[in-house]
Amino acid sequence: MTMIFGVPLQALLGQLLIGLINGSFYALLSLGLAIIFGLLRMINFAHGAQYMLGAFVAYLLLTFLGIGYWPALILAPLIVGILGAIVERLFLRRLYDLDPLYGLLFTFGLALTIEGTFRYLYGSSGQPYATPSALSGGTNLGFMFMPIYRGWVVVVSLVVCIGTWLLIEKTKLGAYLRAATENSTLVQAFGVNVPVLLTFTYGLGVALAAFAGVLAAPVYQVSPLMGSNIIIVVFAVVVVGGMGSIMGAILTGYMLGIAEGLTKVFYPEASNIVIFVIMAIVLLIRPAGLFGRDA
Repeated sequence: MTMIFGVPLQALLGQLLIGLINGSFYALLSLGLAIIFGLLRMINFAHGAQYMLGAFVAYLLLTFLGIGYWPALILAPLIVGILGAIVERLFLRRLYDLDPLYGLLFTFGLALTIEGTFRYLYGSSGQPYATPSALSGGTNLGFMFMPIYRGWVVVVSLVVCIGTWLLIEKTKLGAYLRAATENSTLVQAFGVNVPVLLTFTYGLGVALAAFAGVLAAPVYQVSPLMGSNIIIVVFAVVVVGGMGSIMGAILTGYMLGIAEGLTKVFYPEASNIVIFVIMAIVLLIRPAGLFGRDA
């Protein structure tokens, strides 16, 4: 049996793959956070609750309307994104000119409200959500038996992350979004409806969180606590990548997922804190994050 640093090669490759799967969720969630902060300059503390809400909307669509996984993968993010847009229109836009602390406190309260509501309705235990039949089963990679659904998660999250980056950085819409955050008055003078752009931005970030929630439902089950269990890690990912850096959020999500997986091989006791240790080291060396811009 091939060994690397005293660890069987099969175990090492297996944990690398598991780290990549976890990194896929980190990348999607941190991407949504980075978009909202980078374009709106607001820390969305409700992001974990919106991730959970995406999973629950898919579960409710299946339970009450019989709508399966594939339509829910589109409908749930759309529904949660629209709800996010309504929240932005009614509440968040009143806070843009105030201290950022007000936005953080509002989204923190929103997260507690959403999570508390679903804990009251469903308790703390998870609700099962079946893997779609087209993605059931697994394949033997030689070093591990990989469920097909987890491979799908890695592929689709990468496609969505790259597509979102291209939308923000390479299209006219993305240029308008970025310009509106720098000088909204000037952009509005050219006939662009800036308030609608800001609403779209928040709705897009929320929809990405909900999309990750639908992907996570068959893996982790649907639980009111699923958002609070992951959101602190995702904030650490965003900080390491650089607050507001779109590509930084994507790359760092995958990198830290893999780092977490490798730590489980070489020093399992530290696997739960390795991301925070990396965050502390990065902030000491480069406070703006790996891909952030220095002030």
